[in-house]
Amino acid sequence: MELIVGGEQAGTPDVLRDSKEEQGRFLMAQDHPCLIRSQAVAELPESPFRHPLNPQSLIYLRSLSAAAGLQRLGLHVGRVPAGAESFAYHYHHYEEEWVYILSGRGVAEIGEETCEVGPGDFLLFTAPSVGHHLRNPFAEELVYLMGGESRDIEVGEFPRLNKRAVFEKGKEAYIIDLDVTRPFVSESSR
Repeated sequence: MELIVGGEQAGTPDVLRDSKEEQGRFLMAQDHPCLIRSQAVAELPESPFRHPLNPQSLIYLRSLSAAAGLQRLGLHVGRVPAGAESFAYHYHHYEEEWVYILSGRGVAEIGEETCEVGPGDFLLFTAPSVGHHLRNPFAEELVYLMGGESRDIEVGEFPRLNKRAVFEKGKEAYIIDLDVTRPFVSESSR
């Protein structure tokens, strides 16, 4: 049996062995697209993002996860112009993430090491992860596919800046300056 999406053949999945009529009912029951064509990806709106902790940060993002209605995964095409940086050097406490380079070159900072990356290179960060960051010191733009978990709560660390960010889904993130915080101590533990 073949899975038909929008009248075009998309392969022969092992899990759908029902008639084409039953497969059609399965697809119509979905409230998100099962296939996003390259033209539709190219037409997705591109949103600029500048990380508040890095004045060199500038990345343009296209959200594939929003287009597909994904709730538990974040998936974006990122484009970093020549001379810009992606975000800020950071690591995650709970969310795993990955980056797959599509075109251009960049410099990846992973832990205390730096290495040049290019098309086909795959960066993977388990949680808790090692610190990482991408920058583009080259003349052409750096384009990559990036993805990861989208949990209800996430904590990111910016160890070079001694700051922490707390993210709660559907709410504004906030940044904590670790130089001016103190541990929570309850009255009973004194």
